[in-house]
Amino acid sequence: MNFYAIRAIYLFEMARARRTLMQSVASPVVSTALYFVVFGSAIGSHMVEIEGVSYGAFIVPGMIMLSLLTQSVANASFGIYMPRFSGTIYEIHSAPISYIEIVIGYVGAAASKSVILGLITLAVARLFVEFHIQHPFWMIGFLILTSVTFSLFGFIIGIWADGFEKLQIIPLMIITPLTFLGGTFYSINMLPPIWQTLSLFNPVVYLVSGFRWSFYGVSDVSVSISLGMTVVFLIVCLIAVRWIFLTGYRLKT
Repeated sequence: MNFYAIRAIYLFEMARARRTLMQSVASPVVSTALYFVVFGSAIGSHMVEIEGVSYGAFIVPGMIMLSLLTQSVANASFGIYMPRFSGTIYEIHSAPISYIEIVIGYVGAAASKSVILGLITLAVARLFVEFHIQHPFWMIGFLILTSVTFSLFGFIIGIWADGFEKLQIIPLMIITPLTFLGGTFYSINMLPPIWQTLSLFNPVVYLVSGFRWSFYGVSDVSVSISLGMTVVFLIVCLIAVRWIFLTGYRLKT
């Protein structure tokens, strides 16, 4: 394992995040704070509790997951797309480094940035509402697992995209809508039966539900199913990344 190469890629990506703090950290945190003001104050004043949890506290895990998913995909996709766009990807190809080390470097940096952002969002949420975390180790576990999984997904998008438009279309047109419809601001048990059934086909439901369970011990679906679905998606992403490097799909064009 070429740890020097992994460290070089990781530090380069983390340095890029430090150079763009307004975009990487400040903008998502401000957006999350506005969500708390709008949904926590406006809607929360008319909706007292959901499953024994105050509405303001109930949406905290969903808001963190919304920020985590979008930023994991954005960080990883942009991180691998820019070397392809600028042509520096050929330097990586010519270096004595395997695809496993490339993935660890880029995905590890993207996941690290997402975890840091998730913890910052958690701290900001504390300024608006009171909440507690029943299972802190599970909360950290879900946070890391989700960050790694969707960073891998973003890595795949960054290789697939051949323009900045495609780089943005998946997060904007798919990830964000699925997150909003995945129980971020409500429990799917509040929906009519037909919509509850349809919601179970949304993979984000399992992520939000499992993450919310780590906070309050309540969930829309079984925690084991939530964990299993996340692991399955992680394995699918790993298989896709391996196929990309074995075939050279869009890595040399």
